[in-house]
Amino acid sequence: MKKQMRKADQAKIRQRKHIAFRMNFLFFSIFVLFSLLIFRLGYLQIVKGEDYSRALEKTEEIPVNTSVPRGRIFDRMGRVLVDNDPKNAITYTKMTSTSSADMLKVAEQLAVLIEQETKRITIGDKRDFWILKNSEAASKKVSQKEQEALEKDSSLSRIELQREINKLTRERITDEEINSFTEEELEVLAIYREMMSGYAYSPQIVKSGNVTDEEFATVSERLGELPGVDTTTDWERVRRSDNTILGTTTSPIEGIPDSRKNYYLARDYSRNDRVGKSYIEQYYEELLKGQKTIVKNIKDRSGRVIETKTIREGEPGKDLILTIDSELQQTLENIVSDKLLELKRGPNAGELDRAFLVMMNPNNGEVLSLVGKQVVTNPETGKLEIWDYAFGTFTALHEAGSTVKMATLLTGYQENVVRIGETKIDEPIRIGGITKRSLFNQNSRVAVNDIEAIGRSSNVYMFKIALAMANSGSSSQDSELNRKNAFDTFRQSFASFGLGTKTGIDLPGESGGLIGDSNSIGILLDLSIGQYDTYTTLQLAQYVSTIANGGYRIAPKVLKEIREPSEDGEILGPLIQEIGVNILNRIQNTDAEIDQVKRGMHYVYYGSKGTAPNQFAGKDYDGAGKTGTAQAFSSGKPTINLSHVGFSPYENPEIAYAVVIPNISTVPRGYTYANNQIAKEAVEEYYKLKAKRAGEETSTAGKQPIIQAPKVEPE
Repeated sequence: MKKQMRKADQAKIRQRKHIAFRMNFLFFSIFVLFSLLIFRLGYLQIVKGEDYSRALEKTEEIPVNTSVPRGRIFDRMGRVLVDNDPKNAITYTKMTSTSSADMLKVAEQLAVLIEQETKRITIGDKRDFWILKNSEAASKKVSQKEQEALEKDSSLSRIELQREINKLTRERITDEEINSFTEEELEVLAIYREMMSGYAYSPQIVKSGNVTDEEFATVSERLGELPGVDTTTDWERVRRSDNTILGTTTSPIEGIPDSRKNYYLARDYSRNDRVGKSYIEQYYEELLKGQKTIVKNIKDRSGRVIETKTIREGEPGKDLILTIDSELQQTLENIVSDKLLELKRGPNAGELDRAFLVMMNPNNGEVLSLVGKQVVTNPETGKLEIWDYAFGTFTALHEAGSTVKMATLLTGYQENVVRIGETKIDEPIRIGGITKRSLFNQNSRVAVNDIEAIGRSSNVYMFKIALAMANSGSSSQDSELNRKNAFDTFRQSFASFGLGTKTGIDLPGESGGLIGDSNSIGILLDLSIGQYDTYTTLQLAQYVSTIANGGYRIAPKVLKEIREPSEDGEILGPLIQEIGVNILNRIQNTDAEIDQVKRGMHYVYYGSKGTAPNQFAGKDYDGAGKTGTAQAFSSGKPTINLSHVGFSPYENPEIAYAVVIPNISTVPRGYTYANNQIAKEAVEEYYKLKAKRAGEETSTAGKQPIIQAPKVEPE
């Protein structure tokens, strides 16, 4: 009996120990779980707290597409080139809880108060509107049997199934049903489609620009009866200049371009936002666009918005001050336009249709004027008209002729195949069965030094530099390799001046140049006198600026300053940033070599046998330059290109300029030297304007003299 009791006690003891172990294990597990929970909460609050707060704010704070004006664009003297005109506008803002029926009701009420154009309504809009107005009839377009057949297709998801049913419904709406709407219903549809095109919480323009005062007042009085509707001020972009480099913007109807949709959407743009679509408006979009209003929507437990707080008010875009002088620009445009019309009405001008002029400060890259003009025949009147083609100054490529000879001579100095002051015999050269010669010397032997080679435009002097670089007297295999090396050397050297490469201007779409692929000795000689590769007018201006400033290739720029928005469009806002000088490289020539080339350019204007004699005779200023003539082709016909580059004054240059007139004539020597005339008149107008301003007191804050930057010195 005692033995049985001992066994029972032992069993109870074992059971109590087992229960105690389980209880201890349970308490320990609870302790561990609570510890993990505490650690997790601490991690979330301390380590990840800021991240989650930002994520929460991101879902609550919404950029609202308020109509803030874009930044104005001014010229260097403070004149407005692109402005904003305020326009009355009616907007609609939908919520996430807003139904199609709610919007339709508001659209019907608005249609009574305003007149809306119906031209933008599409067939698709009419189909959707018919379905909305006739939901029961629309549901019968696809039978129950057809729906069941579609449901049996296991490859279709629920969304794809509904999409297929909707597609069949839309396709089966008849023409009679589509065209059954009255004029009043179409007006409701035109309003409704604008309301539907916006995002939730983002105001969508329903009507802008042509809102009458009566419509504006009537809608304003009834805003309490029209949920989501508001009256506000919209802005229309207005250009005060015809210069195409200013660029254009899209309209709210166009919105962001499809070609760059992902780019803009990733930067919080809305699909109906206005953006720059060309040139300055496009290149400086981030500065000009302005900042949207940021609001925070406070919701109740059901997700309904009960309050909207403004976190940050919208701001107008920044104002841009360009380097362009609009008064000088207009004067130079008139010079080029008048000359182009005169030439077009003259003989042998069948292929002539454009002319270009660039003027810039060689010391800091500021572009003072970009002039490109195109002459066209009006098909209705048959009269000649001039169109702006300013962007052609950095996109259109042409053979430049002898204006590149300074680059050839400087390359020869670099490669030690010619020395400063060296004399060579200008004489006809026979290459590959073709005789090449200088224009001024057809058959004789004339001794010319390097200054005269530039001043008189000796082709043969340049040919002999190219031949020396190609080492044409070596074996045929070595000669081929040397020719290739000579091509590469020329082009690398030319690029250091800005020829055959992008200049770095702050505008989109710049052309780099067209480089040929032949490596024959004859083509090498053509390259040395500008008769093969092609360049833009802006490249020529950068090239001559590099020579003028002592060897520094500086990126041209059209933006001078960024400023806070002007309150009235007259007094400039506070300065944010002044755009600095961007030195791209220095050419591999000594100051003595560059000065020698400048002397040759001075000879062009003032030498007894220069190619543009007495260019500035009797003036208070002087300069230096180079003329160019190139054989070209247009529409399969041989033509002549004229060019001219230069700088002034000769000491401490203020301006550098380049002129190109492609296809001026289809007859060799059957033309006037309009390139020289345009260059001369352009420089004269610059100095006239400078003298005029020197005698005037600056009356508007923020205005600056036409040339201000100092000469660039080595770093």
